[in-house]
Amino acid sequence: SRSSALLITLTNAVLNYLVTMDQPVKLAKVNRVLGRTGNTGNVTQVRVEFMDADAGTGTGRSIVRNVKGPVREGDILCLLEWEREARRLR
Repeated sequence: SRSSALLITLTNAVLNYLVTMDQPVKLAKVNRVLGRTGNTGNVTQVRVEFMDADAGTGTGRSIVRNVKGPVREGDILCLLEWEREARRLR
């Protein structure tokens, strides 16, 4: 379909961009949107699963992260820092 072709094109463009960067990065897929946080609710807390090339689907580690800007389930995030986990919402 057209949307999957667009996603593949965007993913390839992002990966090509990442290859040129000096910092190591990890890709993570948004599994679940947990809620809004921050003073004005402008940050979204999500659970992400790492998309490791050597691991099979569903075997990756998952953590909670805070995301600024629009995000929904199925989005792929490029994480420059992936060892720190966000605190849970209250």
